[in-house]
Amino acid sequence: RIHRSNLVGMGVLPLQFEKGTSRASLGLDGSEIVTILGLDEEITPRQNMQVKIQHADGRGEFITVLCRIDTENEIDY
Repeated sequence: RIHRSNLVGMGVLPLQFEKGTSRASLGLDGSEIVTILGLDEEITPRQNMQVKIQHADGRGEFITVLCRIDTENEIDY
Protein backbone atom coordinates (compact mmCIF):
# COMPACT_ATOMS: atom_id res chain seq x y z
CA ARG A 1 0.00 0.00 0.00
CA ILE A 2 1.38 3.38 -1.03
CA HIS A 3 0.70 6.36 1.25
CA ARG A 4 -1.31 9.19 -0.35
CA SER A 5 1.35 11.84 0.34
CA ASN A 6 4.00 9.67 -1.37
CA LEU A 7 1.80 9.51 -4.47
CA VAL A 8 1.47 13.31 -4.42
CA GLY A 9 5.27 13.53 -4.23
CA MET A 10 5.47 11.38 -7.38
CA GLY A 11 3.11 13.71 -9.26
CA VAL A 12 -0.13 11.73 -8.82
CA LEU A 13 -3.20 13.94 -8.23
CA PRO A 14 -5.44 12.11 -5.74
CA LEU A 15 -9.14 12.76 -6.28
CA GLN A 16 -11.99 11.54 -4.10
CA PHE A 17 -15.61 11.07 -5.11
CA GLU A 18 -18.25 12.99 -3.15
CA LYS A 19 -20.13 11.02 -0.51
CA GLY A 20 -22.65 8.73 -2.18
CA THR A 21 -20.78 8.67 -5.49
CA SER A 22 -18.74 5.66 -6.57
CA ARG A 23 -17.33 3.95 -9.62
CA ALA A 24 -20.39 1.69 -9.60
CA SER A 25 -22.93 4.52 -9.22
CA LEU A 26 -21.34 6.31 -12.19
CA GLY A 27 -21.28 3.13 -14.26
CA LEU A 28 -17.54 3.36 -14.89
CA ASP A 29 -15.98 0.35 -16.62
CA GLY A 30 -12.57 1.69 -17.67
CA SER A 31 -13.54 2.63 -21.23
CA GLU A 32 -14.25 6.27 -20.35
CA ILE A 33 -12.21 9.32 -21.19
CA VAL A 34 -11.76 11.39 -18.03
CA THR A 35 -10.80 15.07 -18.18
CA ILE A 36 -9.85 16.97 -15.03
CA LEU A 37 -10.84 20.62 -15.43
CA GLY A 38 -9.03 23.57 -13.86
CA LEU A 39 -5.51 22.13 -13.83
CA ASP A 40 -4.20 25.31 -15.44
CA GLU A 41 -5.25 27.26 -12.33
CA GLU A 42 -3.51 27.29 -8.96
CA ILE A 43 -4.58 24.33 -6.84
CA THR A 44 -5.34 24.85 -3.16
CA PRO A 45 -5.50 22.16 -0.47
CA ARG A 46 -8.73 20.14 -0.42
CA GLN A 47 -10.45 22.12 -3.16
CA ASN A 48 -13.37 20.83 -5.18
CA MET A 49 -12.62 20.15 -8.83
CA GLN A 50 -14.76 19.40 -11.86
CA VAL A 51 -14.23 16.22 -13.86
CA LYS A 52 -15.76 15.46 -17.24
CA ILE A 53 -16.50 11.80 -17.93
CA GLN A 54 -17.04 10.82 -21.55
CA HIS A 55 -18.57 7.34 -21.77
CA ALA A 56 -17.89 4.99 -24.69
CA ASP A 57 -21.55 5.20 -25.74
CA GLY A 58 -21.23 8.97 -26.24
CA ARG A 59 -22.83 10.07 -22.98
CA GLY A 60 -20.99 12.80 -21.14
CA GLU A 61 -21.34 14.02 -17.59
CA PHE A 62 -19.64 16.35 -15.16
CA ILE A 63 -19.00 15.45 -11.54
CA THR A 64 -17.42 17.24 -8.59
CA VAL A 65 -14.51 15.57 -6.81
CA LEU A 66 -12.36 16.53 -3.84
CA CYS A 67 -8.68 17.12 -4.55
CA ARG A 68 -6.84 15.24 -1.79
CA ILE A 69 -3.78 17.42 -1.80
CA ASP A 70 -4.29 18.18 1.86
CA THR A 71 -1.48 20.60 2.81
CA GLU A 72 0.51 23.51 1.39
CA ASN A 73 3.64 21.33 1.62
CA GLU A 74 2.07 18.79 -0.73
CA ILE A 75 1.30 21.55 -3.23
CA ASP A 76 4.99 22.47 -3.25
CA TYR A 77 5.85 18.94 -4.48
